[in-house]
Amino acid sequence: MELQVPPSDGGYELSVVDMHTGGEPLRVILSGYPAEIPGDNLLSKRRHVRENLDHLRRALMFEPRGHYDMYGALLVPSELPEADIGVLFMHNEGYSTMCGHAVIALGRFALDYKLVKEPRSPETQVNIHCPCGLVKAFVEYSNGKTGGVRFHSVPAFAFATDVSVTVEGFGEVVVDISYGGAFYAFVSAQRFGLDVSQSRTRDLVDAATAVTKAVKSQVKLHHPTSEDLAFLYGTIITDGNDAYSSEPTANMCVFAEAQVDRSPTGSGVTARIAIQHHRGQIGLNQTRAFRSGATGSEFTGKAVQETTCGDFKAVVVEVAGRAFYTGVSRFVRENDDGLSNAFLLK
Repeated sequence: MELQVPPSDGGYELSVVDMHTGGEPLRVILSGYPAEIPGDNLLSKRRHVRENLDHLRRALMFEPRGHYDMYGALLVPSELPEADIGVLFMHNEGYSTMCGHAVIALGRFALDYKLVKEPRSPETQVNIHCPCGLVKAFVEYSNGKTGGVRFHSVPAFAFATDVSVTVEGFGEVVVDISYGGAFYAFVSAQRFGLDVSQSRTRDLVDAATAVTKAVKSQVKLHHPTSEDLAFLYGTIITDGNDAYSSEPTANMCVFAEAQVDRSPTGSGVTARIAIQHHRGQIGLNQTRAFRSGATGSEFTGKAVQETTCGDFKAVVVEVAGRAFYTGVSRFVRENDDGLSNAFLLK
């Protein structure tokens, strides 16, 4: 039987390719958005989508087509001549500025869907323009097949270390704040009597969410290049093993509206390495494995270059992982569907 959408009094149709990186989903949007997104640059396109097309984000991220922890990528034209693709990231709360797991998946996607004109073996570079800036992905390519992906981040830096905030239910908590394309707060699970790989996910989420709320209300962030980047994306709970080791270190990222990253979090690994390098805990080109406390999946990361970002000493970080395809879907909205605006259950 041929699969097709039955005739209906339809409102819209959306086509997507679904992938995952380390267990974290990525829904790449193929069609259903307007062909042209107004805006002179990627950040202005992000603002336009947020202010005018948010119903489409909800349709794809929320139930019944998505779920609480769905993640999406909308490909848009970039104003940068060196970019192969531009992308806007979306999740259960809104729109991010960087997403490492998505960059890893989009590297494969760009080659497989022929968005790069001349793939080369053994590795093809794909320039991905994210809202935080240009990210360079390097995709394994051999005999027409794509494989693992590594990417070089935008300049990542330690924003503030040993910051004391008052966290509801936990009192004074000391956190580090770092930028890896987005800002994160970092704190060890031991501070809450938890284990990042063994404790209940609900307990880890509650602790991380309380920290995020405290930092947002008590610490003012700023970014040297754009105020659009100056927001706390979430909190990453770690195992506290920050000093360089050949053994993996585990963490769990809780971002947006208490959304749990199933992967080690690419931008989170970037920001965490920036903190570790700032503290002298990891040197240039020392590769470290980072494990997801949620799924056990792993990325590797290393600082490959020292640089600056405004007045901040920064590093370019290389993160590597694998992404896989999970399906292709066509979604519809019928005009007489009483739940057509989508919903979320916590």
